[in-house]
Amino acid sequence: MYILGATLWVALTICSRTFGDRGGPYFMASLTVAGIAYLLAIRELFARPKFGRRVVVIGLLLAAVWHIAFLRLPPGADDDIHRYVWDGRLQRLGYNPYLVIPSDPAVKGLHTPETRNLNNPDLPSPYPAGAQLFFRAVTAIQESAFAFKVAFAGCELAIILLLLDLLGRNQAHLVLAFAWNPLLAIEVAGSGHIDILVALLLLVSAAALERRWRPTAAVALGLAIAVKFLPVVLLPLYWKRVRIRDAALAAAAVALLYVPFLNHGRIPIGSLGTYLQTFRFNGPVFAALARVAPPQALAGLAVLVGLATAAWLRRRESELSEQRTLTTEGTESHRGDATLCNSVSAVQGFEFAWPMAASLLCAPVVFPWYLLGLLPFLTSASTLLIVIWTVSIIPTYVQWHLRALGRPWGALPGWVMLLEYGCVTIAAAILAWRRITQTSYESAKRLW
Repeated sequence: MYILGATLWVALTICSRTFGDRGGPYFMASLTVAGIAYLLAIRELFARPKFGRRVVVIGLLLAAVWHIAFLRLPPGADDDIHRYVWDGRLQRLGYNPYLVIPSDPAVKGLHTPETRNLNNPDLPSPYPAGAQLFFRAVTAIQESAFAFKVAFAGCELAIILLLLDLLGRNQAHLVLAFAWNPLLAIEVAGSGHIDILVALLLLVSAAALERRWRPTAAVALGLAIAVKFLPVVLLPLYWKRVRIRDAALAAAAVALLYVPFLNHGRIPIGSLGTYLQTFRFNGPVFAALARVAPPQALAGLAVLVGLATAAWLRRRESELSEQRTLTTEGTESHRGDATLCNSVSAVQGFEFAWPMAASLLCAPVVFPWYLLGLLPFLTSASTLLIVIWTVSIIPTYVQWHLRALGRPWGALPGWVMLLEYGCVTIAAAILAWRRITQTSYESAKRLW
């Protein structure tokens, strides 16, 4: 683990020095090495039941070092973080970010040097109300991209502390499955994406469910949905886990967030419709089905797939819970209860990660930072395929390099998605084969 941590440190430090040429040869080579080292570390973390406390402490310190290397760098000229600064600034000046178009000559005087070159300047903001109020809160402290990066680093630190509490002393080493993921360094400390706030709110909700703090769990989920809409697919997981009044409280909290942005009594959506209609990146399932169905229907399908996955997992967990209840009866009840408590985090991680991953797989756009919301829940072998996806998505950064060379932003080269999703498919086939052969061996052994 020390060798792998040192490898990650060296590779990501080199990567930070080439951050201005994202997708370039040196960036890709160093990030690939970091991804391989991370997967090898995951193998060790999932294979061994326990690591010494020193390994965890040194591992987290190494992660802090390479995060600082990215944190001190300016984000890319067209990174989303500049839109965050713009939206927060607009609100503080009394404007509605869902109505104001950044390229409008009438608002030219409202720009700062950091917001003049924000991406998609001909569109109003697409971010939900929860994200907007977060933008306003950060810009109230300081109107700069660096302030947002510090705020996001704070979210990441909060996730680490909460994971340490949830995992307990015996499984504390699994926090490195989160802290060492290369996407955190690139997309949180480097570019600064609000998806890490979604990850924090979802982890708070999961922790509240574990402790049966049902109002907190419901409200935290509502806030996560109000920051980015993806967690809406997790709603079935809360069936019979929260009360109706808890759900009503969460709905009321989300509704209140939209009150400052109402336009003649209507809930604004900004450029969300344009996003669904025209934005495409790294979505092979959506691209394949786009020939036979309209974008709105396919977006609904992506949500439906996530909801169905969550519903199936919720039903499965209910059945497993009944079995665990039976096994904990009798003289072994106390020991069984302890085992149940230690397994809760792993089960909820499985439940939270897979519905969002399934929905993203069918989405029209799958940027690398979209996976940030899944990272806190990738702490068990049941999420190994998603862990692999967080590394196999690295080749998509080639698109940023191609654009820097003057090529228009467009579809990814075919080999990129073949490599990205091919790695996940091959890993799934290997895991399925191992499960089949293991089941056959155990059946033959029982028969013998």
